[in-house]
Amino acid sequence: MSDSHASTAEPGHYEIRIKGHLDERWADTFAGLTITLEANGDTLLTGPVVDQAALHGWLRKVRDLGMPLISVSRISSE
Repeated sequence: MSDSHASTAEPGHYEIRIKGHLDERWADTFAGLTITLEANGDTLLTGPVVDQAALHGWLRKVRDLGMPLISVSRISSE
């Protein structure tokens, strides 16, 4: 019997939107992602994510900040 759910997802680019602005001290925590502070007060984290485990790792870091998660979207890498 094959286990099709055990395979790792293909790499993709994601954007993670959180409410509030991150300051520069978080740059190392989110190394590998681009941090964009938006005029509306949100922070947008964008970049490549190698698999679902890595995505969940980024989401755990966001959770640990205590800032509200607004959205997570897979985006085109182009």
